Amino acid sequence: MVALEPQLFEDIDPEKRPSLLAALVPVVAMLGFLSVGIVLLELDPQFPLLWGIAFTGLFARYHLGLSWADQYDGITDSLLMGMQVILIMFVVYALIATWIQAGTIPGLMYYGLELLTPAIFLPMTAILAAIVTFAVGSSWTTAGTLGVAFIGIGAGLGIPMPMTAGAILTGAYTGDKQSPLSDTTNLAAAVTNTDLYDHINAMRFGTLIAFSLSVVLYAILGLRASGTIPAGRIAEIQGAIQGTYVVTPLVFVPLVLTFGLAVYGLPALPALGVGVFAGVLTAVGIQGTGFATAWTVAQSGTAPETGMELVSGLLQSDGLLGGAWIVTIAIAALSLGGLLERAGVLAVLAHHLGRLSRGEASLTGVTVLSAISMNVLAAEQYISIVVPGMSLRNLYREQGLKMENLSRAVEASGTTTAVLIPWSSGGLFMAGTLGVPTLSYAPYYFFGFLSPLVLLCMGVTGWQMTSETRAESRETASATDGATGVTGGEE
Repeated sequence: MVALEPQLFEDIDPEKRPSLLAALVPVVAMLGFLSVGIVLLELDPQFPLLWGIAFTGLFARYHLGLSWADQYDGITDSLLMGMQVILIMFVVYALIATWIQAGTIPGLMYYGLELLTPAIFLPMTAILAAIVTFAVGSSWTTAGTLGVAFIGIGAGLGIPMPMTAGAILTGAYTGDKQSPLSDTTNLAAAVTNTDLYDHINAMRFGTLIAFSLSVVLYAILGLRASGTIPAGRIAEIQGAIQGTYVVTPLVFVPLVLTFGLAVYGLPALPALGVGVFAGVLTAVGIQGTGFATAWTVAQSGTAPETGMELVSGLLQSDGLLGGAWIVTIAIAALSLGGLLERAGVLAVLAHHLGRLSRGEASLTGVTVLSAISMNVLAAEQYISIVVPGMSLRNLYREQGLKMENLSRAVEASGTTTAVLIPWSSGGLFMAGTLGVPTLSYAPYYFFGFLSPLVLLCMGVTGWQMTSETRAESRETASATDGATGVTGGEE
C-alpha cells in the first residue's frame, strides 16, 4: 500500500502557486501534443507524452520556479503510487500466456460455447463479470482472466469484440463499486472520512439503475448483433481447441486457485502471481509442456497452430515481454501526472472547479468534472478519487451534505470513467488485456457513461442526497480536519 498525500490548494505557498491561466498552459499543451502526435502524425502515445513531460518540466522550472529536484520527486512519487499497477500489468500478461498454454482459457472457451447463446451472451457476460468482481474485489483480475475467455467465446458466437469488451467492463466495474474488498471503494471512503458500508450503501441505488439499464441495452444489442451462426461453426471451433489442447475440468485449477485466494482476501498482485505458477504447473502436468518451455511461454507468449485462423488468433498472446509497450506508456503518463501534481496544476484546477458550485446540482457536476479531469491529466484513477475527494469535502460540508455524497460522486465518476481514457493506466490495461482498443470498446461500455449520468440526475433532483444534522456536521468537520493521509493499492 502506497501513502497518498496530494498537494492541495491551501498547502501551496501563495508565492509559488500558479494562477489559473498558468495552470492551463501545460494542460492545453499536453492535449495539443497528444492530438498532433496521435491523430495527425499517427505516432504511438509514448513520444507525444514525452513532449508533454519536456514542456511541462521546462514551464514548471522557468515560469513557476519549481526546482529540478522537486520535479524529480513529483515523478518519483507518482511512479511509486503506480508501481503496483505496473507490476500487475506485467504479471497479467504472463498469466494470460500460461493459462492459454495450460488449457485454462481454451477450456473456458470450449465449455462456454456450449452453455451460452448469441442472444443472451452480452447481458450474461455483464452479469457474470459483476458477480465475480464483487466476490474478488478486483475489476482488473476479472478482466485479465475471465474477460479474456469471454472475448474468445463471443468471437466464436459471432459477437464483435468491442461489444464483448464493453459488457465485460460494465460488469467488472459494477461489481468493483459494490465490493468491500475493492481498493478504489476503500480509497473513496477513506479520503472522504466515510464509513465503508455507508459509502457502499450510498452507491447501491445509482449503481443498480446504471447496471440494469446497461443489461437491457446489451440484451437489445445481442439480439441485433448475433445474427445466425453458420451450421457447424461452434463444432469446428471446439474441434480446433480439442485438437490442440487437452480439455478437462483439471485445466481450471489455476482459475479456481486464483479466485479462491482473492475471495479469501489475498491482494490482487500475489493472487495473480500464484495463478502464473499454477498455470505453468498445469501446462506441464496436463498439457505435457516442458518445464523450461512453460516458463519461456510465460515470458514470450503463445502462438498456437490450431488449424483454424480464428481460434489461433484468439489464443495468441505476447507474454510478459508483451507488457513492455503498455508499461512504457503508463510510465510516461504517470510521470506527466506527477509533474502536474507537484507543480500545483492539479490542485489549482480542482480549487477553481470547486468555486463553480452553488448548490447540490452544480456541486455534483463539479465533482464529476473534477474526477474526469484528473483521469485525463494524471492518467491514474487513484488521483481522480483522492484530489477531488480531499479538495471538495469542505464544500459538501458547507452545504450540509453527508460525506457519503462526496464518496459516491468521486467513485461513480472517477473509477468508472478511467478506462475511457486511452493513455490512463486503466485504459491501457484493459485495451492490452482484452485486445480491443480503448476507443473501440468505449461506445459499448454503457456503465461508464450511465454511472456519472445517474449521479448527475441525483444532484439535479436531490434524490439520495442526504444531509447532516448540526451535530453530525461538527463531528465530520473535526474528523476530516484531522485526516493526514490515505492509502491506495492496486485495482
